[in-house]
Amino acid sequence: MSVVPRISHGILSLAIETKEDLYKAYMPFVTNGGLFIPTPRAYQLGEEVFMLLSLMDEPDKLPVTGKVVWVTPKAAQGGRVPGIGIQLSQDDSALVRKIETYLAGSLNSGRRTHSL
Repeated sequence: MSVVPRISHGILSLAIETKEDLYKAYMPFVTNGGLFIPTPRAYQLGEEVFMLLSLMDEPDKLPVTGKVVWVTPKAAQGGRVPGIGIQLSQDDSALVRKIETYLAGSLNSGRRTHSL
């Protein structure tokens, strides 16, 4: 996965370069949509996160806010990548539409959403 997370002054920076990477990172089952961010940094459930997202061909970085709803620790079994899943804020609905447009046909339109 060529998703590149960086931490700078408490702000995550995430570059998603391909549609495949976006599909792997997007969490459509989370209310408001969510993103998995690979990071070795420890976070707590419910913690607020601010991120600058470079999304494929978008010329500008997109500011994204969210709440940690998923944690995969460094020592996770099965060789899973450590990181966090964030639930996007309601203010990021335009971003969710943009992501789902990029992934059109890749997502199950009849999916159910869950608030975590």
